[in-house]
Amino acid sequence: MRIGVVAPARGIDEALASRALGLAAVAMPEVDLVFHPQCFLSDGHFAGSDAVRAAAFVEVANDPAFDAIWFARGGYGSNRILHSVMPQLGAAARHKTYLGFSDMGFLLGALYAAKVGHPVHGPMASVAGSGDGGAAFARSLLWLTKKDRSVLEPGLDGRPAAAFNLAILTALIGTPWIPDLTDHVLIVEEVSEPLYRVDRMLFTMAHATQLKGLAGVRLGEVSEVQDNDPPWGESLETMITRWCGEMRVPYLGRAEIGHVRSNRVVPFGVA
Repeated sequence: MRIGVVAPARGIDEALASRALGLAAVAMPEVDLVFHPQCFLSDGHFAGSDAVRAAAFVEVANDPAFDAIWFARGGYGSNRILHSVMPQLGAAARHKTYLGFSDMGFLLGALYAAKVGHPVHGPMASVAGSGDGGAAFARSLLWLTKKDRSVLEPGLDGRPAAAFNLAILTALIGTPWIPDLTDHVLIVEEVSEPLYRVDRMLFTMAHATQLKGLAGVRLGEVSEVQDNDPPWGESLETMITRWCGEMRVPYLGRAEIGHVRSNRVVPFGVA
Protein backbone atom coordinates (compact mmCIF):
# COMPACT_ATOMS: atom_id res chain seq x y z
CA MET A 1 0.00 0.00 0.00
CA ARG A 2 1.25 3.49 -0.88
CA ILE A 3 0.24 6.44 1.32
CA GLY A 4 1.02 10.02 0.34
CA VAL A 5 1.57 12.71 2.96
CA VAL A 6 0.83 16.34 2.09
CA ALA A 7 0.53 19.51 4.19
CA PRO A 8 -2.35 21.77 3.08
CA ALA A 9 -1.87 24.09 6.07
CA ARG A 10 1.34 24.23 8.15
CA GLY A 11 4.41 22.18 7.44
CA ILE A 12 6.61 19.77 9.35
CA ASP A 13 10.36 19.33 9.50
CA GLU A 14 12.36 16.51 7.99
CA ALA A 15 13.30 15.13 11.41
CA LEU A 16 9.62 14.50 12.19
CA ALA A 17 9.13 12.87 8.80
CA SER A 18 12.11 10.61 9.47
CA ARG A 19 10.60 9.56 12.78
CA ALA A 20 7.30 8.80 11.05
CA LEU A 21 9.05 6.72 8.43
CA GLY A 22 10.85 4.80 11.17
CA LEU A 23 7.63 4.09 13.04
CA ALA A 24 5.91 2.97 9.85
CA ALA A 25 8.82 0.71 8.92
CA VAL A 26 8.61 -1.06 12.28
CA ALA A 27 4.83 -1.26 12.54
CA MET A 28 4.00 -2.03 8.90
CA PRO A 29 7.03 -2.61 6.68
CA GLU A 30 4.76 -3.39 3.75
CA VAL A 31 3.53 0.24 3.66
CA ASP A 32 5.24 2.77 1.41
CA LEU A 33 4.84 6.10 3.24
CA VAL A 34 5.80 8.98 0.93
CA PHE A 35 6.21 12.56 2.16
CA HIS A 36 5.70 15.10 -0.61
CA PRO A 37 8.57 17.66 -0.58
CA GLN A 38 5.96 20.38 -0.13
CA CYS A 39 5.55 19.24 3.50
CA PHE A 40 8.93 20.82 4.34
CA LEU A 41 8.39 24.22 2.70
CA SER A 42 7.81 27.44 4.60
CA ASP A 43 6.01 30.56 3.43
CA GLY A 44 5.22 32.52 6.58
CA HIS A 45 2.64 30.50 8.49
CA PHE A 46 2.14 28.03 5.65
CA ALA A 47 3.86 25.02 4.10
CA GLY A 48 4.37 26.90 0.85
CA SER A 49 2.11 29.37 -0.88
CA ASP A 50 -1.57 28.63 -1.45
CA ALA A 51 -0.78 27.66 -5.05
CA VAL A 52 2.04 25.31 -4.01
CA ARG A 53 -0.05 23.61 -1.32
CA ALA A 54 -2.98 23.22 -3.70
CA ALA A 55 -0.78 21.74 -6.42
CA ALA A 56 0.75 19.18 -4.05
CA PHE A 57 -2.64 18.02 -2.81
CA VAL A 58 -4.08 17.71 -6.32
CA GLU A 59 -0.96 15.92 -7.57
CA VAL A 60 -1.17 13.19 -4.94
CA ALA A 61 -4.97 12.97 -4.93
CA ASN A 62 -5.06 12.43 -8.71
CA ASP A 63 -2.16 9.97 -8.77
CA PRO A 64 -3.54 6.40 -9.01
CA ALA A 65 -0.27 5.08 -7.56
CA PHE A 66 -1.36 6.32 -4.12
CA ASP A 67 -4.07 4.51 -2.17
CA ALA A 68 -4.58 7.15 0.52
CA ILE A 69 -3.64 10.64 1.64
CA TRP A 70 -2.55 11.14 5.24
CA PHE A 71 -2.40 14.80 6.14
CA ALA A 72 0.85 15.92 7.75
CA ARG A 73 -0.58 18.30 10.34
CA GLY A 74 -3.17 21.00 10.92
CA GLY A 75 -2.66 24.61 11.92
CA TYR A 76 -4.44 26.88 9.50
CA GLY A 77 -4.68 27.15 5.73
CA SER A 78 -6.55 24.29 4.08
CA ASN A 79 -9.65 26.49 3.62
CA ARG A 80 -7.62 28.82 1.41
CA ILE A 81 -7.17 26.14 -1.26
CA LEU A 82 -10.68 24.62 -1.37
CA HIS A 83 -11.87 26.73 -4.31
CA SER A 84 -8.79 25.69 -6.27
CA VAL A 85 -8.46 21.98 -5.51
CA MET A 86 -12.03 20.71 -5.46
CA PRO A 87 -12.78 21.28 -9.19
CA GLN A 88 -9.49 19.60 -10.15
CA LEU A 89 -10.06 16.24 -8.48
CA GLY A 90 -10.32 13.40 -10.98
CA ALA A 91 -11.22 9.72 -11.02
CA ALA A 92 -8.26 8.52 -8.94
CA ALA A 93 -9.12 10.99 -6.16
CA ARG A 94 -12.56 9.43 -5.79
CA HIS A 95 -11.21 6.11 -4.53
CA LYS A 96 -8.79 7.31 -1.87
CA THR A 97 -9.06 7.55 1.89
CA TYR A 98 -8.20 11.01 3.30
CA LEU A 99 -7.24 11.07 6.97
CA GLY A 100 -6.62 14.01 9.30
CA PHE A 101 -8.46 16.38 11.63
CA SER A 102 -8.39 19.89 13.06
CA ASP A 103 -7.83 22.35 10.17
CA MET A 104 -8.05 19.40 7.77
CA GLY A 105 -11.76 19.39 8.57
CA PHE A 106 -12.12 21.95 5.80
CA LEU A 107 -10.93 19.39 3.26
CA LEU A 108 -12.68 16.44 4.88
CA GLY A 109 -15.97 18.32 4.87
CA ALA A 110 -15.59 19.49 1.27
CA LEU A 111 -14.64 15.98 0.10
CA TYR A 112 -17.62 14.47 1.90
CA ALA A 113 -19.95 17.12 0.47
CA ALA A 114 -18.70 16.35 -3.03
CA LYS A 115 -18.78 12.56 -2.44
CA VAL A 116 -15.09 12.31 -3.25
CA GLY A 117 -13.22 9.47 -1.58
CA HIS A 118 -13.49 8.40 2.05
CA PRO A 119 -12.80 11.23 4.53
CA VAL A 120 -11.72 10.16 8.03
CA HIS A 121 -11.18 12.17 11.22
CA GLY A 122 -8.11 10.81 13.00
CA PRO A 123 -4.52 11.43 14.16
CA MET A 124 -2.21 12.94 11.56
CA ALA A 125 1.30 11.94 10.57
CA SER A 126 2.72 14.62 12.88
CA VAL A 127 1.76 12.54 15.93
CA ALA A 128 4.94 10.58 15.25
CA GLY A 129 6.52 13.20 17.51
CA SER A 130 3.88 13.19 20.24
CA GLY A 131 5.85 11.08 22.71
CA ASP A 132 3.16 8.43 23.13
CA GLY A 133 5.31 5.59 21.83
CA GLY A 134 3.64 5.68 18.44
CA ALA A 135 0.17 4.64 19.67
CA ALA A 136 -1.82 7.38 17.90
CA PHE A 137 0.35 7.06 14.80
CA ALA A 138 -0.34 3.33 14.65
CA ARG A 139 -4.06 3.92 15.19
CA SER A 140 -4.40 5.88 11.97
CA LEU A 141 -2.05 3.59 10.07
CA LEU A 142 -4.15 0.59 11.08
CA TRP A 143 -7.26 2.23 9.68
CA LEU A 144 -5.56 3.35 6.47
CA THR A 145 -4.13 -0.06 5.74
CA LYS A 146 -6.48 -2.61 7.27
CA LYS A 147 -9.69 -0.78 8.23
CA ASP A 148 -9.03 -2.21 11.70
CA ARG A 149 -12.20 -1.51 13.67
CA SER A 150 -10.38 -1.61 17.01
CA VAL A 151 -9.15 1.95 16.39
CA LEU A 152 -12.63 3.43 15.89
CA GLU A 153 -14.22 5.82 18.35
CA PRO A 154 -16.02 3.35 20.63
CA GLY A 155 -19.35 5.18 20.65
CA LEU A 156 -19.98 4.81 16.92
CA ASP A 157 -23.24 2.90 16.72
CA GLY A 158 -23.83 2.11 13.06
CA ARG A 159 -25.46 5.43 12.22
CA PRO A 160 -23.59 7.75 9.85
CA ALA A 161 -21.26 10.09 11.69
CA ALA A 162 -18.99 13.06 11.06
CA ALA A 163 -16.42 14.72 13.31
CA PHE A 164 -15.12 18.27 13.28
CA ASN A 165 -13.18 20.77 15.28
CA LEU A 166 -15.89 23.21 16.33
CA ALA A 167 -14.10 26.29 14.94
CA ILE A 168 -13.72 24.59 11.56
CA LEU A 169 -17.33 23.44 11.50
CA THR A 170 -18.68 26.91 12.25
CA ALA A 171 -16.36 28.43 9.62
CA LEU A 172 -17.80 26.02 7.02
CA ILE A 173 -21.38 27.06 7.75
CA GLY A 174 -22.74 29.18 4.92
CA THR A 175 -20.14 27.96 2.42
CA PRO A 176 -20.56 25.51 -0.47
CA TRP A 177 -18.23 23.04 1.23
CA ILE A 178 -20.28 22.03 4.25
CA PRO A 179 -21.73 18.54 3.74
CA ASP A 180 -25.33 17.48 4.21
CA LEU A 181 -25.31 15.85 7.64
CA THR A 182 -28.99 14.90 7.77
CA ASP A 183 -29.44 11.80 9.97
CA HIS A 184 -25.76 11.92 11.03
CA VAL A 185 -24.38 11.94 14.54
CA LEU A 186 -22.18 15.05 14.67
CA ILE A 187 -19.14 14.86 16.96
CA VAL A 188 -17.35 18.10 17.82
CA GLU A 189 -14.15 18.95 19.70
CA GLU A 190 -12.12 22.09 20.38
CA VAL A 191 -8.69 23.26 21.53
CA SER A 192 -7.05 26.44 22.86
CA GLU A 193 -10.19 28.54 23.25
CA PRO A 194 -11.79 30.21 26.27
CA LEU A 195 -15.17 28.75 27.13
CA TYR A 196 -17.10 31.85 26.10
CA ARG A 197 -15.84 31.28 22.54
CA VAL A 198 -16.82 27.61 22.72
CA ASP A 199 -20.28 28.73 23.84
CA ARG A 200 -20.47 31.20 20.95
CA MET A 201 -19.53 28.53 18.42
CA LEU A 202 -22.12 26.16 19.88
CA PHE A 203 -24.70 28.91 19.36
CA THR A 204 -23.71 29.08 15.69
CA MET A 205 -23.90 25.30 15.36
CA ALA A 206 -27.29 25.16 17.06
CA HIS A 207 -28.92 27.73 14.78
CA ALA A 208 -27.28 26.90 11.45
CA THR A 209 -29.89 26.05 8.83
CA GLN A 210 -27.34 23.82 7.08
CA LEU A 211 -27.21 21.55 10.14
CA LYS A 212 -30.89 20.78 10.43
CA GLY A 213 -31.87 17.12 10.62
CA LEU A 214 -29.01 15.78 12.70
CA ALA A 215 -29.56 12.48 14.51
CA GLY A 216 -27.67 13.81 17.52
CA VAL A 217 -24.55 15.55 18.81
CA ARG A 218 -21.64 14.21 20.83
CA LEU A 219 -18.87 16.20 22.48
CA GLY A 220 -15.21 15.24 22.24
CA GLU A 221 -12.37 16.76 24.22
CA VAL A 222 -12.24 20.49 24.81
CA SER A 223 -8.57 20.81 25.69
CA GLU A 224 -6.05 23.51 26.60
CA VAL A 225 -8.91 25.81 27.61
CA GLN A 226 -7.84 29.44 27.91
CA ASP A 227 -8.74 31.39 31.02
CA ASN A 228 -11.85 33.55 31.13
CA ASP A 229 -11.84 36.90 32.92
CA PRO A 230 -14.12 36.81 34.81
CA PRO A 231 -14.18 33.03 35.30
CA TRP A 232 -16.74 31.17 33.18
CA GLY A 233 -19.64 29.91 35.26
CA GLU A 234 -20.94 26.90 33.31
CA SER A 235 -19.70 23.37 32.74
CA LEU A 236 -19.23 21.94 29.27
CA GLU A 237 -22.10 19.53 29.91
CA THR A 238 -24.42 22.43 30.75
CA MET A 239 -23.38 24.31 27.62
CA ILE A 240 -23.72 21.45 25.15
CA THR A 241 -27.01 20.28 26.67
CA ARG A 242 -28.51 23.77 26.42
CA TRP A 243 -27.49 24.31 22.80
CA CYS A 244 -28.61 20.83 21.74
CA GLY A 245 -31.97 21.70 23.34
CA GLU A 246 -32.21 24.85 21.23
CA MET A 247 -31.16 22.81 18.20
CA ARG A 248 -33.83 20.24 19.02
CA VAL A 249 -31.49 17.30 18.64
CA PRO A 250 -30.47 14.83 21.34
CA TYR A 251 -27.19 15.25 23.15
CA LEU A 252 -25.66 11.78 23.05
CA GLY A 253 -22.74 12.19 25.46
CA ARG A 254 -18.98 12.37 25.26
CA ALA A 255 -16.66 11.02 22.57
CA GLU A 256 -12.99 10.03 22.43
CA ILE A 257 -11.76 12.52 19.85
CA GLY A 258 -9.83 15.77 20.02
CA HIS A 259 -6.41 17.33 20.35
CA VAL A 260 -5.33 14.67 22.82
CA ARG A 261 -3.32 11.46 22.60
CA SER A 262 -6.47 9.37 22.91
CA ASN A 263 -7.90 10.84 19.67
CA ARG A 264 -9.76 8.00 17.96
CA VAL A 265 -10.76 7.39 14.36
CA VAL A 266 -14.13 8.51 12.96
CA PRO A 267 -14.85 7.77 9.29
CA PHE A 268 -17.36 10.12 7.74
CA GLY A 269 -20.57 8.26 6.99
CA VAL A 270 -21.02 4.68 8.20
CA ALA A 271 -17.82 3.02 9.38
